[in-house]
Amino acid sequence: MDELRDTVSEVVLKINTHRELYLRNEEAVKQHLIGHVFRTLGWEWDNPFEVRPEEKTEDGRADYALILDGNVFAYVEAKNLGVNIIKNGKPLRQLGRYCFNTGVRYGILTNGAVWIVLKAFEEGSRLSDRILLKVNLENEPLERSTLKLSLLSKDRIREIEKLSALLKAFELSFNGLRNEGFGEDVLIAYLRAGRSSLIPVDKLTGVETPRTAYINENGWKALPLGEQSLRGVLFAVLMYLYSRKEGAEKEEIKRVYEHLRRIRLEPSQILALLKTIEEEEGMNIAVEL
Repeated sequence: MDELRDTVSEVVLKINTHRELYLRNEEAVKQHLIGHVFRTLGWEWDNPFEVRPEEKTEDGRADYALILDGNVFAYVEAKNLGVNIIKNGKPLRQLGRYCFNTGVRYGILTNGAVWIVLKAFEEGSRLSDRILLKVNLENEPLERSTLKLSLLSKDRIREIEKLSALLKAFELSFNGLRNEGFGEDVLIAYLRAGRSSLIPVDKLTGVETPRTAYINENGWKALPLGEQSLRGVLFAVLMYLYSRKEGAEKEEIKRVYEHLRRIRLEPSQILALLKTIEEEEGMNIAVEL
């Protein structure tokens, strides 16, 4: 997500710096803005097995086709920044025809700054009802636009309908509770609250029997325990670090792990080691009892 956040910032900066170019030059929008975003989203932009430019349909050529499992998953239609794709419905209708006439379920319309994701067909619905997602990189907070754009990543786009529906439901619930008088800080604290039985290692006395170990690096992650003990927590954390390190650091963790496996460790020693790891690695360690 950090890389996508940086890309969104770079795209907004390019738009602000070279707006006159992007207002009239669709090819510059494709090369400088759209391609940059899709590459960050995990698409191999120069790989014909994943992205095909100028894909022919019965109604014309879509600017790009995104390929998954050998089939066209979505069409991408690009416009220059001078085209207001929110107010001007013609480009969206054009994209809808590309999709409908070839049986492609999804379409993505963008001018580099605004991104609209369309579900091409659904019985008894209007075009406007089938818009799954709208993103405005210039007029939305960075965190919001980044999260919404992440739904177009190669790893997530298969679930675009479910994820966009969940996101809309989340926004409605959050805004509804806020309108009922709950403060944003209270709601965010509620969402961020971890498990009630999660105990930081610096609060342990050494007599506890952990059921699960957790580390926090931009969010809590559970670690598998070989044994439900403080000793098991220490070894689980070391194995996690081993999986993340490279070169000399990786070998050093392996030596430490093998040494500690051979010796007897008192609970106080284990807690001291875990606290040292927290400080040196900049992570939080906790257990569920």
